Amino acid sequence: MYQCFIVEHYLNKPVDVYCGGPDIFKGTIEACADNVLTLNNEGKYTHVAIDKIIALWPQ
Repeated sequence: MYQCFIVEHYLNKPVDVYCGGPDIFKGTIEACADNVLTLNNEGKYTHVAIDKIIALWPQ
């Protein structure tokens, strides 16, 4: 369900992703499939399990 929301509202947009703890993942959402969010931050890719996301907001 959250995957559909991300694709519909945030695909190809820069976001910050919070999964708990001190880390915030930043980047442009390149893909969201198979319950994995893929962020591109200046050519470096981060893959985040969607079920671990606590909050997501635009940059």
